[in-house]
Amino acid sequence: MRARLIYRWVVFLLAAFYSLRMIFFGGYDGFGGPFRYLTVWALFAAFFSASRMIALDEGRTTRRWDGFVGMTSVLTAMVVILYWRLYFADPTSVTKDGQLGQWWLEYYLHLIGPLLQWIDALFLHRSFRRIGASALWLLGLISAYVAWAELVVGPLNQTPIGSVTSGLPYRFLNNLEWPDRATFYVTNVVVALILLLVFAAVAWAIRRFLPQAAP
Repeated sequence: MRARLIYRWVVFLLAAFYSLRMIFFGGYDGFGGPFRYLTVWALFAAFFSASRMIALDEGRTTRRWDGFVGMTSVLTAMVVILYWRLYFADPTSVTKDGQLGQWWLEYYLHLIGPLLQWIDALFLHRSFRRIGASALWLLGLISAYVAWAELVVGPLNQTPIGSVTSGLPYRFLNNLEWPDRATFYVTNVVVALILLLVFAAVAWAIRRFLPQAAP
């Protein structure tokens, strides 16, 4: 359908714009630059997911990428939940000075961009048919990010400075001892898997009660 393809091009171009902006203007004041943050990992996952949806719509691929699309939906949901929960509890935990800064950027990264991706995954692509593949993608990507943050970013950066350590991407992490950080990481993996099940249940209901229009 033409309307679906237009929507996907809008989603893709927005993701491409913000991804390029992040590469060139994301801030390289520390090792890893903008790629220190999970938000940016989620942004690039959404960008790749959007590119695959266009390729599928235009007949340039027959692969549905269900596992990756499902993982991206959950990852972006995690970013939204974590960011706003931490922001409202203590704005300085996820921002430099407690202020949102460029509001159009923050709202795209932490609300609008994820929402656009969820709409495609749930209503257009009808994803979450391969929950196991999405779970494996989630476990792999989250493990990679934790290893990146703990073994590379933290040791190679001096800021942010916390009461326990320094250099970890988010200020609040530097106030936690390793056992507490490990508990935080494991808890969020469990939450991610629960969110995957929630998305899968919603997707099943949509497929069951809202038949998809013929392409």
